[in-house]
Amino acid sequence: MRPEAKLACGLEEMGLDLDASTQSCLLNYVALMQKWNKVYNLTAVREPEKMVTQHLLDSLAVLPHIVGRRVIDVGTGAGLPGIPLALANPALEITLLDSNHKKTSFLRQACLELGLNNATVVCERVEVWRPEEKYDVVISRAFSDLAEFASLALHLCSDTGLCWQ
Repeated sequence: MRPEAKLACGLEEMGLDLDASTQSCLLNYVALMQKWNKVYNLTAVREPEKMVTQHLLDSLAVLPHIVGRRVIDVGTGAGLPGIPLALANPALEITLLDSNHKKTSFLRQACLELGLNNATVVCERVEVWRPEEKYDVVISRAFSDLAEFASLALHLCSDTGLCWQ
């Protein structure tokens, strides 16, 4: 199945109603990952069809459960789940946090090319970064095990926020 059809089908199965423009941006993001992956090794997944399933749809599965507006994606790597969430819901303010300079270079370029005005890239280690304002949601997809994630990232979460991995 082509990436466009796979994305549309997956979104329908999850009950997510994203317009054609947003779906196009998500697929452009896959194309950017594929292009930069050759040099920066962003992900082990190489085929666009698998990127749609294993990266986009997996990231978007949490969208209905996001509460609040400020979200930080800890150890974002290639921008997962942060960039798909930012594309799917422009009302969110997403911070993409990663300590790898090559990956944050990719993230800055991806945000620029995708026109993401609601995403900010921060190149810093989670345990030393202190934002001015805490987050409603602290999320990570593949940062570390749960205990380490909680010990390193919990300081980013507001008193009423959620911390997910």
